[in-house]
Amino acid sequence: MDGDTECSEVEDVVGCHVEDAVTFWAQNVSRYNDLLELNCALAEACPQADAVFGKPHLSKIYCGYFSEDKCWYRCVVQQVINDEKCQVLYIDYGNSEVLNRSDIVEIPPNLQCPSVAKKYRLWGLQIPAGQNLNMFNEGKKFLSSLVFEKEIKIRHKAKHEDGTLIAQAEYGEIDIGEEVAKAGFAEKCTSPGNTKDAEERKLDVVQNQHQKMNVLVPLRASRPSRALYSIPRGRFDQAAVSGRNQNFTGNHMFAVKEKKLASASMPDNSFAKIISDQKLSKEKEIVRRENVKHLQRQKELELEVQQLKLELQREKEASRKTAESFEEALHTYIGTKMRSLAAKVKTLKEVRRTNKNSQFWNQLSQAIKAVTEGCITVPCSLEKLQKTWTEYDLAQERIQLCRNVDERDELITKRNEVQQNLYSAVEELILEVDQLPLSERSRKLQELSASLEMEYGQGCGADDSEEVFQQFFEWKSVKMKKLSCVRNNTDTALQILADWFSGILKCFDLMSEASSDLEEVFGNADEVLKKVELAVCEELDTNLNEHDEAEKAIIMSAYNKVIHQVCKEQSMITVVLNRYLASIEFKKQAEEWLNRRPDINNLLAIKKTVKRLKAQLRWKLVEKKNFEESDDYSESEMAGIKEEIADLGNRILQEISKEQEEYEKLTYLVQKWFPELPLLYPEAGILNYMNSGGLLTHSLERDLLDTKPMKELSTKRPLVCSEIQGRKVLLKGYYVDVSSEAKVIERVAKYHRAWDQQKEKSGLLQLLFLLFCKSDTLMYLMIPYYPGASLGTLQADTPLTLEEALKVMKGVAQGLQTLHGANIVHGSLHGNNVFAVDRKQGIVGDFDFTKSEEQRAAANTMVVGTLSLVSPELKMGQPASPASDMYAYGCLLFWLCIQNQEFGIKEDGTPEVDMVVMDDKVKSLLLNLFNCNRLTAEQVLRHDCFLVADVIPVSLQPGEELEPHEEHDSEKTD
Repeated sequence: MDGDTECSEVEDVVGCHVEDAVTFWAQNVSRYNDLLELNCALAEACPQADAVFGKPHLSKIYCGYFSEDKCWYRCVVQQVINDEKCQVLYIDYGNSEVLNRSDIVEIPPNLQCPSVAKKYRLWGLQIPAGQNLNMFNEGKKFLSSLVFEKEIKIRHKAKHEDGTLIAQAEYGEIDIGEEVAKAGFAEKCTSPGNTKDAEERKLDVVQNQHQKMNVLVPLRASRPSRALYSIPRGRFDQAAVSGRNQNFTGNHMFAVKEKKLASASMPDNSFAKIISDQKLSKEKEIVRRENVKHLQRQKELELEVQQLKLELQREKEASRKTAESFEEALHTYIGTKMRSLAAKVKTLKEVRRTNKNSQFWNQLSQAIKAVTEGCITVPCSLEKLQKTWTEYDLAQERIQLCRNVDERDELITKRNEVQQNLYSAVEELILEVDQLPLSERSRKLQELSASLEMEYGQGCGADDSEEVFQQFFEWKSVKMKKLSCVRNNTDTALQILADWFSGILKCFDLMSEASSDLEEVFGNADEVLKKVELAVCEELDTNLNEHDEAEKAIIMSAYNKVIHQVCKEQSMITVVLNRYLASIEFKKQAEEWLNRRPDINNLLAIKKTVKRLKAQLRWKLVEKKNFEESDDYSESEMAGIKEEIADLGNRILQEISKEQEEYEKLTYLVQKWFPELPLLYPEAGILNYMNSGGLLTHSLERDLLDTKPMKELSTKRPLVCSEIQGRKVLLKGYYVDVSSEAKVIERVAKYHRAWDQQKEKSGLLQLLFLLFCKSDTLMYLMIPYYPGASLGTLQADTPLTLEEALKVMKGVAQGLQTLHGANIVHGSLHGNNVFAVDRKQGIVGDFDFTKSEEQRAAANTMVVGTLSLVSPELKMGQPASPASDMYAYGCLLFWLCIQNQEFGIKEDGTPEVDMVVMDDKVKSLLLNLFNCNRLTAEQVLRHDCFLVADVIPVSLQPGEELEPHEEHDSEKTD
């Protein structure tokens, strides 16, 4: 198809305009809200917008004032007819009309978005050549009955260069194209997507009919008539129209309203009589309506009267009850009053006791005093020490980077001079810090911070103003004065009450001969009780622990300032203590190596012993081979030779262990104090040991081990099995040259350092040694051998249960977290490279260290069963990442959980999780591992389905017995 583009897409649309029997416009149902918002925005913006000035741009979007409903809709100018008229196409609906230039306005850039409506043409159909105009119009009506205001499904077939979409349209079970063809309004075409030919046929149909009729009739697209489907409308504008004008229906109903005229006139006198009768009828109707209103009002008033009577009755009843209550209260007034007052006094006693025991005032005040008066200042010698230490570190770094023997001695001499200065500064700091109570002060600050946080919560940003503490103490002083005044008033009022009771007691004492003035004693009783009650209530309302917003701000500012000061001083103490401990260590090392430097004599002695033992072992191996071929072969003698070989092997391994201990000591000295050791003793290979992470050893050789080939595990590289100190191991051979050897060692060391951070809890396979072989040029990596524990082997033999699978995969997630935390992408996670030790603990196996992440991820063995472990982004050419590892992890978990269930694959290659039966929590986890924003390994470990799957650490001690299994090598599927 010329100018057409193949495409495949399915969408649901609603028809809004028909051009001919095979061409129509429709709006996507998902654009409903967009169209509503767009119409509302146009209704607000267009009335104040500027009219088009100058010549309109045919490619620009304007807004037109539609003639039928007097509303604004987006349009493009199709043709400038003259200076006053332009033909426009309403892009959100598909119809067109001729407008005055004054009815076309500019719209803001934010409203110039792509059109809501699209133009569609039925796939494989065209208008028959020579079709008459009547048939042409009938075809339009027929297609309109099938698509207009109906939700239809569109299947894209092609796209023409003018934007027309060639599509197959269906309404329910009806194929719209087939119906149009059956009705005879269109015919099959040989080039289904050729829109250009179809448009020329439509134009010929209309023009031919015009020539036959000798009448000038413009094309439908340029005729602004009120014919059906010609106004901007569709499924989506109903709500917008109703919001804009509830009474307007022209934009919702498309039938043309017709006006009917009277067919005959009447005589004048008859007309007058009719007018009079109509007027009288209207007056009667008005009177009738008023009567109805009056009757309705009368009923409302009667109802109100009844309601008022009921309310009055209720008020009378309430007044009666109140009077009875008052009368009853008068009988018990004195007792009630005294009980109430006694209860308040009792409460006040509790409040005073609580406030007395409360540490509110003292706690924060003491904290302020602690951070302002007892703080420790920075030692004077610390600044000098830090400056000297910086010079020392720089001198050490220069020695470490030096590769010139001539410069080495000069740099060492300068370093030693700086070291002497540092030693003096260290001694000075130690003497000064020994006089400071740092530990005691730090403990006190920690206790202070903890107690304050229990009272006030977590602190926030502090105000550095010096007035914060002063403001707090001023507020506290005012608060305490107010409380003291209130308490004094309460005490005075209670004392007056006590004196009053004493006077009453005399009045009622029959044995007392003293006379008293009754008016003086009882006259002010109510006033005394009232003053006491007011004083007690005022003190109860004065709560120390309740504050307004301003008071809370003062307290929190003081608290935050205290916490800030505590943290600041704690940080300073931490710095001083760390430097103090470093100084202690430096002084100890300096005194230990005073006027001397470390040597490698112990290392050389061990290497010499290893060399001698290896020579003996080689002779024994030769003797064993010769004895096997000898005619005097004896089982007992052979057993003795094998025992000697085993003993020599164990002695060599013991010496190698000592050698590694010496290397570790030298590594520590190189990193901390003597970076010149690799330059002074290059024959020791200290840098090679350090660069390999402690794995590289030249003392252990593959030739000296009793090995057995394991061709069934790997066909890509040499792989042999051996046994060391009662533990089975594998030796994986790597073909390396001078250029690639350093890169392989770097990758191995990076992996080993990641394992070494957590060791057995890392979830990774341990690397034991890097070694070489004299008989070939291979580099061998020694790793533990777990026969039969790979997921591939287990699932083929005895599949894991769901509980076992979750425990194993939690360990695998831990391994991936360890790798990703060390910035390592595994890239080779598959069924034969993940191990379930004892069916409980999952271990992530190593990978091919000669390959990059992308090379490992692109291996054709990244598959389990029928499921590809390669993530969608890797298939699209993106680099390997932790996310691609998590996708492979999700595929393995999915594979373990579905057992033998069948499953589907989506277009992007991800499995159909929703279609299989599994635990809901596991399904939730898998859905989050197969989407674009995948969970990280850390997030996976916190998922609900792993809360009960406890990881059991794996011990890799010699002599450990593991469940037998067959496959171990990760390269079998690399």
